[in-house]
Amino acid sequence: MSGWLGRIVAIALLLGLAACAPSKIKTYSGPPVTQVVVNKGARQMLLLNGNTVLKAYRIGLGTEPIGHKQFEGDGKTPEGLYYIDRRNPDSRYHLSVGVSYPNPTDSAFALSQGKPPGGDIFIHGQGPEGRAMSQRTPDWTVGCIAVTDDEVEDVYAMVRDGTPILITP
Repeated sequence: MSGWLGRIVAIALLLGLAACAPSKIKTYSGPPVTQVVVNKGARQMLLLNGNTVLKAYRIGLGTEPIGHKQFEGDGKTPEGLYYIDRRNPDSRYHLSVGVSYPNPTDSAFALSQGKPPGGDIFIHGQGPEGRAMSQRTPDWTVGCIAVTDDEVEDVYAMVRDGTPILITP
């Protein structure tokens, strides 16, 4: 019994210490983000509440930033209206929120060309790998939208699933 009790005490202590560790998941209590707007040409992402800009960020894009993503591996960042549809607190790029690419039109076009449309498009931070690559080129992702690790912490806290994201050329 004392071995069992000792294990419970040890686990409780470890959980208590883990709770004291700094979290990369922030909380946000300001106005809701009603839309994300990405202007690829200006390399800018805006978090909006109505017409009010809550935050603005410089961004990195896919390795082939001009044009709409059409196929897996083309290095392009999608263009059009999508939605934030998932989040990954364990992303290799610090944190990430998912973009709903491909939509049915994207999928149909790619399949009509006999190619897969690709997927796994995210707004994400850099993490160690991205920090190294972003020092060589601002557009280093495989089609995602990249910000700094500190900035993606804000995005992760502020942007809810279901928020529209408009990505323009």
